[in-house]
Amino acid sequence: MGGTLDDDFIREGSGILVKRILPLIVSTIDDRSWRVRWTAASKFAEVVKSFADLPDAMDSLVPAYEKLLQDPEAEVRTAATFNLADVAKCKAKVHLPPRVRGLDGPDTFSPQTTDDNELVSVAERLVQRVTNLTEDDSENVRAALAMVATELAPILGKDATIHHLVPPVLLLLRDATSEVRLNIISSLSALNEVIGVDLLSQSLLPAIIDLAQDGKWRIRLAIIQHIPLLAKQLGKDFFSEKLSSLCVTWLGDDISSIRQAAATNLKELTAVFGSEFAINFLLPSIADIRQHNSYLRRLTAVRACALMATEMEPQTARTELLPMVLEMANDAVSNKTHCY
Repeated sequence: MGGTLDDDFIREGSGILVKRILPLIVSTIDDRSWRVRWTAASKFAEVVKSFADLPDAMDSLVPAYEKLLQDPEAEVRTAATFNLADVAKCKAKVHLPPRVRGLDGPDTFSPQTTDDNELVSVAERLVQRVTNLTEDDSENVRAALAMVATELAPILGKDATIHHLVPPVLLLLRDATSEVRLNIISSLSALNEVIGVDLLSQSLLPAIIDLAQDGKWRIRLAIIQHIPLLAKQLGKDFFSEKLSSLCVTWLGDDISSIRQAAATNLKELTAVFGSEFAINFLLPSIADIRQHNSYLRRLTAVRACALMATEMEPQTARTELLPMVLEMANDAVSNKTHCY
């Protein structure tokens, strides 16, 4: 008897929340003040989590969230976009909006969803909005999307990710703004865990090369710091052929922080792929720097050798690196003779 009363009380309380409180929350997305809408967008994932277990609540909250993603103010759209993955984690089922039922295209989840009672997960519905966000006029919105879009992959699963998430990710990799391209490259781990990056490899290459030559040194530094992780994801064969020479090129950057990061990067690549990779694909280019006119580049080459040696077998380091370092020890610039 007591259990029945408790159940009735819970149902009544849930009904009050859905009928009275929920409309008040939803109404904030239409507030005249963009700051109120921004606050709602910033906290929306918490709201969804609180109402997730209440029947039919998501059929009100998800459309409201989608409206925030299309808000006239870029600040509101950006705040809503940052919450995309957290909102998508809700395990409740929702109806697809009428406009996508029966349509076949990149903005739809399933061409078979023609039944008005068709229910899909929140993630399956929201992934349809991702392509539109890649075309947003605000680079801040696109940059926010690039940070969180790949987090949808573990929620969607492999098939849905390939068909509905990979296409917008490819668009983000070709975005005109370097911060957007950097953000999507930085967040590829979640996607790699679900489908790998083989499907993205050909699009990754031009994006990485563009970022490597970006006019902002902090962008170049950031992509260097992500190279070891990308190396693991892309594999030795692809990386050796396409990107190993680029990594050595960074030793000649005009910015000191970039050169230092490049030297550390070569050490990390040696740890990832082994001494044989370093000998075959890195050392020949480093050896060429020994004759460079700039003593700063020659100095960085010595530092790179010193760091790489720590990841090699002692005998290999003595055989492959020591002769090169001893030769550079005779450099006319005294800084080099003491840096090792």
